[in-house]
Amino acid sequence: DEWLLDHPDEGMRSMLLELLERRYDAASTVFCTQYAKKDWHQRLGSGVHADAIMDRIVHNTIWVDTGNHNMREHAAVNQ
Repeated sequence: DEWLLDHPDEGMRSMLLELLERRYDAASTVFCTQYAKKDWHQRLGSGVHADAIMDRIVHNTIWVDTGNHNMREHAAVNQ
């Protein structure tokens, strides 16, 4: 659930783009996050790098939506 927890700086966005470019159509990449995918572009900085990163993520993707259940809240209540 750490994907995009912190807003990546320019260097991190460049590294992400390079990494995703190398892995595209060659290997799997798993993103786990607490943020809705509609918010990813903004959290990536909403610029050209964000466009390119999202372009590589959204194509050939299998999305697994686990719903809105918050396991941290659930665990805190049951302790």
